[in-house]
Amino acid sequence: MHTTKGAVLWVVSIVVGLAWSYIGAFDRGVWLLEVLPVLIALPLLAWTRPRFPLTTLVYVLIAIHAWVLMVGGHYTYARVPLGFWLQDAFDFSRNHYDRIGHLAQGFVPAMIVRELLLRKTPLVPGGWLFTLVTAVCLAISALYELLEWAAAVALGQGADEFLATQGDPFDTQSDMLMAWIGAMLAQVLLARWHDRQLAGLRRQG
Repeated sequence: MHTTKGAVLWVVSIVVGLAWSYIGAFDRGVWLLEVLPVLIALPLLAWTRPRFPLTTLVYVLIAIHAWVLMVGGHYTYARVPLGFWLQDAFDFSRNHYDRIGHLAQGFVPAMIVRELLLRKTPLVPGGWLFTLVTAVCLAISALYELLEWAAAVALGQGADEFLATQGDPFDTQSDMLMAWIGAMLAQVLLARWHDRQLAGLRRQG
């Protein structure tokens, strides 16, 4: 992702995803709410890349997360076909695509936060880093749930598609649990790979 070709492909993959997501979206208002993080992150990352490029691993994870959000924005989370397939295959009581979204909400930010802490603070890999990364991801998840609550208050019934609770009274708690699991999984599965890429960035610098 540190070559011009890689950066262009990364941007194109997300721009194409945004266009596909917008065309024929089930609800344009819900689409905007769901993909807003992508619309904010894309120019921000393009602006910071020349001065503070991230690891290729993190850029790829961001692109994957963007696609998760864009698919959810296109169909609304309660109507994503993958969620219906999982519901039929495993006899779930609801469409669980939103759980995938909240797992990603912990998984991907965990690696972003980990990278920022390792590059901008004296922290080193270990227990404190793991704990702080997990805590920040939980805080992000809690903030997102508060924003969803604010949307529900502001939009009333119009927020149902955005919230995608599907009648689950513990949807908020389940969403935060998935983000927590995602944050820990990312660190357990990807920390060594991430450390190698960080070392490569230091050598290039």
